[in-house]
Amino acid sequence: MSIKLIAIDIDGTLLDPSNQLTQANIDAIKVAKQAGIKVVLCTGRPLSGVQPYLDQLEISGTDQYAITFNGAMVQNLDGKVIVNHTLSFDDFLETEMLGRKLNVHYQIETTDKIYAVNKAISPYTTAESFLVRLPVEYMAPEDFNDQIVMSKAMYVDFPEVISRVKPQLPASLSEHLSVVQSATYFIEIMNKQATKGNALSDLAKNLNFSAAEVMAIGDNGNDLSMIEYAGTGVAMGNAIPEIKAVAQEVTTTNAENGVAEAIKNYAL
Repeated sequence: MSIKLIAIDIDGTLLDPSNQLTQANIDAIKVAKQAGIKVVLCTGRPLSGVQPYLDQLEISGTDQYAITFNGAMVQNLDGKVIVNHTLSFDDFLETEMLGRKLNVHYQIETTDKIYAVNKAISPYTTAESFLVRLPVEYMAPEDFNDQIVMSKAMYVDFPEVISRVKPQLPASLSEHLSVVQSATYFIEIMNKQATKGNALSDLAKNLNFSAAEVMAIGDNGNDLSMIEYAGTGVAMGNAIPEIKAVAQEVTTTNAENGVAEAIKNYAL
């Protein structure tokens, strides 16, 4: 069955190690689009952090889509929200208190802002702000309320801190929330329904595509669910072992235009 939709992670996948979109990847995506294939960027970023790449790829309009916040939101590129799975205020209270107990930096992301709860803001929060084009604001935990629409929470810290924290997270947390490590310095926490795989499934159904008609390309833990869902799951050459273990195919690394190679070899 031919591929009708290609879902592509951004960081570590679409972008090269210098966080640049290469001409080879742009050209391959252009050819895929000309063949009638929908190209959907699937990322932990908000739409503001995706827009520069959509512009470079000339993807826009009501019939084009992006999956953001690791699957918490699916929207068309005119801004209409198709899926939106957010955190509850109780989720915030639980995960923020756990962050305090584990002595790790914690933040909340909304569609228009990053809220850091630590006065000494993590340098990784600052870097994330620049990367995804969202302003950072310090807000004390007691100032949060249930009117803030929280797309995701994050433990954000030096890799050695995240390595210490990850095994200390209680198993019960993953029973009612989606918990994924998306980088050596990030652990992301979302609504249980908010995974890239669920979002991709919802979008495919909306477009009347089957899983067999979907290809997904990724490299890290937050890509696992969409690699498992897609009929053709492709791991980057630089992917973590867990991704390579479930993928049907392995392409070259993001330093070797792995996305372009995957599109040429498995979609066109």
